[in-house]
Amino acid sequence: MTVSYDYEHVVTFDETNVVGNVYFVNHLRWQGHCRELFLREHAPGTLDALADGLALVTTRCSCDYFAELAAFDRVTVRMTLAEVSGSRVAMRFDYLRGDELVARGRQEVACLRRDGDSVEPVDVPDELRAALAPYAEAGAPV
Repeated sequence: MTVSYDYEHVVTFDETNVVGNVYFVNHLRWQGHCRELFLREHAPGTLDALADGLALVTTRCSCDYFAELAAFDRVTVRMTLAEVSGSRVAMRFDYLRGDELVARGRQEVACLRRDGDSVEPVDVPDELRAALAPYAEAGAPV
């Protein structure tokens, strides 16, 4: 069984639309929350490197929706590592209400180095690669 990094979230009214269900873009925000909290807990040196020219740039994100969520639903956003390759990291996100899979997403991030007005791809930092390794899905390149 794959180990996951879990972010627990309680839906609030400001995340819903006029119909009363969660507005679709919030699932993508929760991916960001999950990713950032993972960095804070498991790769703080990578966060520090952001002040020294490292950039983690989201190049692609997606979400497939299977069921609606409403205010005060408790959602677990479960992040696993889909792939690490060169300067890129791909993560998968399962959204669970209890045992029910309500959505599934994917996000790809490029590691870049800022130099003045230009950016260059750089390898995934060693600390981040090591922090992500335990969360790799079966067969995922790390």
